Amino acid sequence: MTMTVLLEMTLNTDVAGATEVIREVLTQTRDREGNTGIDILIDDDDPSKIVIVESWATVEARTAYAEWRQTPEGANRLGSIMAAPPVFRTFTEGIEL
Repeated sequence: MTMTVLLEMTLNTDVAGATEVIREVLTQTRDREGNTGIDILIDDDDPSKIVIVESWATVEARTAYAEWRQTPEGANRLGSIMAAPPVFRTFTEGIEL
């Protein structure tokens, strides 16, 4: 079963280098086994708000990725650029058109 994850973030506009941190972290995400795509969307009305859309081949691949992020090897600097805690939404079902 595939999985899509939406990560909604509000960036701290006082922190320099946020774009570089996002690129660094999400390049690692894109390169993980089972990741089939990643998009970064910036709110037109408020560029401090972004949505990251992750696509995963399986729920297990996303779970393994999340577990890896909890290790010293997978730790990242996203927390240093956020103004508020992120909001995660996960989806494994949809409606066929």
